[in-house]
Amino acid sequence: MQHLICFFKRVVTPLAALLAVGCTTIPANSPAQLVGIKESGLASYYAMKYQFRTTASGERFNQMSSTAAHRTLPFGTRVKVTNIKNQQSVVVKINDRGPFIKGRVIDLSRSAFSKIGDTDSGLISVTIEVVE
Repeated sequence: MQHLICFFKRVVTPLAALLAVGCTTIPANSPAQLVGIKESGLASYYAMKYQFRTTASGERFNQMSSTAAHRTLPFGTRVKVTNIKNQQSVVVKINDRGPFIKGRVIDLSRSAFSKIGDTDSGLISVTIEVVE
């Protein structure tokens, strides 16, 4: 038993501390001063080759989660994305940077894009609004 306690103090505790330091912290809510900000333009979605790659926020990208990339909004910001053509909406969390193509305002995960538009189209006209 004494050996187990010694092992825990010498190996497990420092390892846990290192892991905690290496994690990024992303706010759970949008910054209050940004709520209500709107923007319009084109939305695209991530190619499958980005699955499980590290995003700019440090999170692993997952096509099945409702996440997105925006050039300037803080990580963790929640954004309501509305397809202008059919008025369908989805709320996503910003966890990456981009898109870097003129006219595009947001890159969505494939799952989020498919909730408001046809992935065969590749691009849809949207409005985005920061929500709580």
